Amino acid sequence: MPKRTLQGVIESHKMQKTVIVKVSAVKVHPKYHKRYSVSKRFPAHAEDGIYNVGDKVVIEETKPISKTKHWRVISKV
Repeated sequence: MPKRTLQGVIESHKMQKTVIVKVSAVKVHPKYHKRYSVSKRFPAHAEDGIYNVGDKVVIEETKPISKTKHWRVISKV
């Protein structure tokens, strides 16, 4: 089974080896057909300290790294 990948923007890099990635999507309401945006924040493992706030990155699902981290940063976009 392939691993899920998501694209998002780094919101925070205050922790060691962890960044917070915000993933946004546009959905359509089933009844009213109005578009609205939803977003979710994912803690992701980033071993290198090369990522800054505002960078677009690709994250990949992985086995649990810690209590909250289940994603890791693959690359910058």
